[in-house]
Amino acid sequence: MPENLSYLLEQMQCLGPVEARRMFGAYGIFIDGIMFGLYSDEQLYLKADSVSAEKFEQRGLPPFIYQRSGKEIALSYRCAPEDFIDDTEVMSVWGMEAIFAAHRSRR
Repeated sequence: MPENLSYLLEQMQCLGPVEARRMFGAYGIFIDGIMFGLYSDEQLYLKADSVSAEKFEQRGLPPFIYQRSGKEIALSYRCAPEDFIDDTEVMSVWGMEAIFAAHRSRR
């Protein structure tokens, strides 16, 4: 596991028992078995949905995009705010929003 990811997970414990699992060259970030984040190329992405996507858009936080068969595919994960790791209040607000989005998407 990358050192930056280990540090990130340690900081994110304020949200609850957060863990990472290797997935397709990246890492899924889970809490209670629900994936609410994605870590790829040293960037954290948080789950977004129709309820929360506008908040990410207002801050100019782009989606996670990957290439498949020559096409760009955007997932429902958006870049975390730049101050996410350094500010526990920001982490709590945005982290919980991502967890709520992940719960809503399971329905």
